[in-house]
Amino acid sequence: MTHCKNCNSALRPNENFCHNCGQPIHLKRIDKHYVYHEVFHLLHFEKGFFYNVRELMIRPGHSIREFITENRTKHMKPIAFLILTSLLFTLISHLFHADEIYNGKEQLMFGKSSIAAIQNWVETHYGYANIIMGGFIALWVKLLFRKYQYNFFEISVLLCFVMGQGMLLLTLETFFVNVLNEQLYKILLSIISLAYPTWAMGQFFDGNKVLNYVKAFLAYFLGYLLFYAGVIFLGLLIDLILASKS
Repeated sequence: MTHCKNCNSALRPNENFCHNCGQPIHLKRIDKHYVYHEVFHLLHFEKGFFYNVRELMIRPGHSIREFITENRTKHMKPIAFLILTSLLFTLISHLFHADEIYNGKEQLMFGKSSIAAIQNWVETHYGYANIIMGGFIALWVKLLFRKYQYNFFEISVLLCFVMGQGMLLLTLETFFVNVLNEQLYKILLSIISLAYPTWAMGQFFDGNKVLNYVKAFLAYFLGYLLFYAGVIFLGLLIDLILASKS
């Protein structure tokens, strides 16, 4: 009698899958078809990723609200979307040497301090850093839009989509970093980083009210500041601890 290689359950005759854990009895050989399937499944190219990009570009607030309250089958998962787009931005920034602009700024401002080290981690791990930053922003969104009664996790989904699409827009700008001077690149980076989230979040919370766009800007900006205040505080704390031990 043969046994499942995953859970060691005794297999029944003529089974194609283990009746206990669902493991296939005979694994297909890993080839190009397997790899293609895994990549397409991860990104949901047939509907999820490109559907997200299109909807978040033309009707972000409405699209995200539909995901939260009505239909989640067409979208790529929010956290996966944010991590993927953040990775794309990191790769393109490195390829076009845009990351050197940030590194030079860090060295000028913070030298070899722990603050610079943490900031360097942020800029090389945008996916995870954006998730952490999203928590700070979500607190302000929850406070300023409390009458809409979305919970913290629903707001986090909103921010994953908004920040993910924002990273794509920044990636597009980075393609032109070599034809822009450094100062103009930084200005456009700042505008995109704040303008798109303001528009998308304002539309999500009833886009007919101008005040909602103002509150969306404040929530995102204050959350952004709070995150970087946390980076500076943590860096100073680490330096203080290291200095006390030396």
